Amino acid sequence: MEIKKSAVAGTLESSDVQIMLSAGNNGIEFELVSDVAKQFGDAIKETITDVLNTYGVTDAAVSVVDKGALDMVIRARAIAVVQRALDIVDTPNWEVL
Repeated sequence: MEIKKSAVAGTLESSDVQIMLSAGNNGIEFELVSDVAKQFGDAIKETITDVLNTYGVTDAAVSVVDKGALDMVIRARAIAVVQRALDIVDTPNWEVL
C-alpha cells in the first residue's frame, strides 16, 4: 500500500517510542535514535518492518526516537502510525491486531 500522508505515533516520554512515517522512494529507510541502539537497534527495526510488511508498505521513510520502549509498545505504535499514514484509522485491518 502507498502512504497517503505523513504520520506520527507515540511520545518522547520514558519507556515509549515515537515513530514518524512518511512516503519514501527507495524501500524502507530508517533513522533511529536510541540509547540502546547497539543492543536493540536491529530488533526495533525488525518489529517496525514486520508491521509495515503486514500492511503491504514497501516504500517508507521511518524516523524512530526510542526511549526504552518494550517490543509490544513498539509494535502498537507502529500499527497506529501505519494506519494513520495509510488513512485507514476508521477502517483498521483487524487481521493485523
